Amino acid sequence: MAISWNRWSRKLHRWGALLTCLPLLLVIGSGLLLQVKKQSTWVQPATVKGVGKVPELEWERLLEAVVAVPQSDVLSWDDIDRVDIRPSKGIAKVQCENRWEVQVDLQTSEVKAVNYRRSDLIESLHDGSFFSDAAKLWVFFPNGLILLGLWFTGVYLWWLPIGVKRKKKRKRQASQKAKAIG
Repeated sequence: MAISWNRWSRKLHRWGALLTCLPLLLVIGSGLLLQVKKQSTWVQPATVKGVGKVPELEWERLLEAVVAVPQSDVLSWDDIDRVDIRPSKGIAKVQCENRWEVQVDLQTSEVKAVNYRRSDLIESLHDGSFFSDAAKLWVFFPNGLILLGLWFTGVYLWWLPIGVKRKKKRKRQASQKAKAIG
């Protein structure tokens, strides 16, 4: 007994939706937060402006400024994840390993802002790397493939009634033509 494409598509769609519901909820929720990260200082701190636009700050003075901030938990360069230099704003955004961000003026070495940065955490939840590289590869990647299958079966299931109606209409028109001729 051969299973019809319609029936197979419905089953695949139903089971695929069930398998992907939790990871997909996490991907959608985190994706929505990432969409508004520039508008929401809760997700990603706003970049403040420094005094000038020409970086004059030495690396050691930058490190000293960040070490002086208690929330940063920085004792050396090993405690810093990355430094984002924004010459047009005159600011260095120092992202610490503990997810705190310290913004330092590139001319005066004054600490302009200290904020908790959630965007990197949200990104790691979004792609699954928060859990492990194995989860990213063996849970979130297959989830994406199943989601792609859901898209194809969803489009097919959406088109199915339209196609059936068109087929019936053509059949009816052909039948009417045959009656008119014969």
